[in-house]
Amino acid sequence: MSARPPAHRGEDQGRPTALRRALIIGATSALAVLTGMMVIPDANAAASTLGAAAAQSGRYFGTAIAGGRLGDSAYTTIAAREFNMVTAENEMKIDATEPQRGQFTFSAGDNIYNWATQRGIKMRGHTLAWHSQQPGWMQSLSGSTLRQAMIDHINGVMAHYKGKLAAWDVVNEAFNEDGSRRQSNLQGTGNDWIEVAFRTARNADPSVKLCYNDYNIENWSYAKTQGVYRMIQDFKSRGVPIDCVGLQTHFTGGSSLPSNFQTTLSSFAALGVDVALTEVDVTNASTSQYAGLTQACMNVARCIGITVWGVRDSDSWRSSESPLLFDGGGNKKAAYTSVLNVLNSANPNPSTTTSSPAPSTSPTTSPPPSGGPSKIVGSQSGRCIDVPNSSHNNGTRVQLYDCHGLTNQQWTYTASKQLTVYGNMCLDAAGSGNSAAVQIYSCNGQTNQQWNVNSNGTITGVQSGRCIDVWGTGNGQQVQIYDCNGQANQQFRLVAL
Repeated sequence: MSARPPAHRGEDQGRPTALRRALIIGATSALAVLTGMMVIPDANAAASTLGAAAAQSGRYFGTAIAGGRLGDSAYTTIAAREFNMVTAENEMKIDATEPQRGQFTFSAGDNIYNWATQRGIKMRGHTLAWHSQQPGWMQSLSGSTLRQAMIDHINGVMAHYKGKLAAWDVVNEAFNEDGSRRQSNLQGTGNDWIEVAFRTARNADPSVKLCYNDYNIENWSYAKTQGVYRMIQDFKSRGVPIDCVGLQTHFTGGSSLPSNFQTTLSSFAALGVDVALTEVDVTNASTSQYAGLTQACMNVARCIGITVWGVRDSDSWRSSESPLLFDGGGNKKAAYTSVLNVLNSANPNPSTTTSSPAPSTSPTTSPPPSGGPSKIVGSQSGRCIDVPNSSHNNGTRVQLYDCHGLTNQQWTYTASKQLTVYGNMCLDAAGSGNSAAVQIYSCNGQTNQQWNVNSNGTITGVQSGRCIDVWGTGNGQQVQIYDCNGQANQQFRLVAL
């Protein structure tokens, strides 16, 4: 039951979405793994711009465009040359498109759209439903009136851009850091508001990709990532229309590339959605981190593209951190070359199963047996997860043992994702790191007592994202959690008794 590091965030009107701070875990090891896989391409075959290099593997490399800078020839020259996708920084947000209720204005967004399409560049829409940058009239509403206003806004904006855009960020930043829903005015209209937004959007434009977009969801072990993952999983299981997840990827303000970033991408992708890096910037444009995040995307077949949040450092919302690929003078930085090399070395047909930790770390939940207790059987050992000596003591570590069906091997999987034994004791992770003990403890509703029973044969901790794991196959082998690796010692199934 370890505490989470704090994640800081501050609102800044007219900036991308807000100040982000992602979880810093194992950046050095991530870079060692990711950069170690890079291959320098044959210079004769290499594309010379970011968009062209990304297009070789069927992806895009985009940027955020500010309408007020379209008169800057240095800015537009770089943007038109380098990128094959754009996102409006602010011009398609709620306050910009519907400043008065029922009175829509699209001129600012259209200026960017027209500039892009005249140059053969595609565009993403950003964003339709968000707690921030709402006009005053919307902020004053609540309940069913606000719900209807949200629906009307989505219909009005999407009707104008119907058939014109590659994707829409339908809902933006709807989760807290602990994985719960943000208590916004939109959340106050009912917990189904996100589902309603996506269903409305699909009806408004059946052809455009519909995305959920958020920050601090890059680390697979982080509670917020897991919260968003569970929502996407639920939507896919019930047929709620959602096509993609946008990970903002702001590695600024003291944050860094997490070691399990590729696992996060492949895990979302395994749910049947595309993933995209939507608002990338990196403190001091770290060459290794830019290369690492790009390589992670290239290694996941359903990672469809990368967007940096601005063209030059001087255009960035975090300009003091020099976080982009071009300096204030429009010169290419070292990070530009590192990204270009990775894009040029990408496999035109990447395989998620061979280049990422999937499927073991990309689970989809599988309905466990219902109607009574089950035994948890290790596929490698054939033995059951067992409470030693039928102990009822908090902190008793569970083990493998020959299956016998007695009460200390009878586990019930509940609607709240608990695995209970004796009716009131829960399977519990004593921590969230590798090798943390798996034990029994009085049920308390915390995330370290919640488990995903996955269709790929693993059981993963909701808090940690790690797999139930054993080092051996014999009686008495202690159970722990460990990074999912697809090996047989992490394969467990619930078998009804």
